[in-house]
Amino acid sequence: MDIQDLDRRAVRTSVALVRQVTPDRLDLPTPCAEWDLRALLAHLTVQHIGFARAVAGERTELVDWRPEPLADDFVAAYERATDQVIESFAAPAGRAYLPEIRGGVTVPGAMAMGFHFIDYVVHSWDVAAAIGVPVEFDDEVLAAALTVAGQVPADAASRGPGTAFDPVLPEPAGAATLDRVLAMLGRSPAWPH
Repeated sequence: MDIQDLDRRAVRTSVALVRQVTPDRLDLPTPCAEWDLRALLAHLTVQHIGFARAVAGERTELVDWRPEPLADDFVAAYERATDQVIESFAAPAGRAYLPEIRGGVTVPGAMAMGFHFIDYVVHSWDVAAAIGVPVEFDDEVLAAALTVAGQVPADAASRGPGTAFDPVLPEPAGAATLDRVLAMLGRSPAWPH
């Protein structure tokens, strides 16, 4: 599994979706219950920057990962952040410190990329669901996302309030691969129903 290439493809999908967001849609709800689309886009932008710095070997702190108010030209700001993370991931450091995970952990660079990858598969779906458009990933990206999602621990330190994912949901019968990934990470593929 070439996590750099898979992540780049997931990120490019997110860019195509963010380009469809217009200012009048920023107050729309998202599958991330605590965030409207404005807050989700601010989160996505700062996460790119945080991961880029971490995978480049820079030590960041929680304050570096806090979203800032969305820029007026939020699409261009998002695209700049995606360029930064893709460039950083092309030549990763051996290890990356991630202050948001379990109070701060140092992980191999490839593992940090895996965290970023699964985040952008799921958050691409979040954006698409919020604006009412489909999201499409190729079979290789979806297969990798299913593998990575299956590796996310199901313990309280990894799931629920204050963590990246909610508890695992029952898998819908005959679910498509993306729906299986979403359920594994606590998202209802039928959102908002």
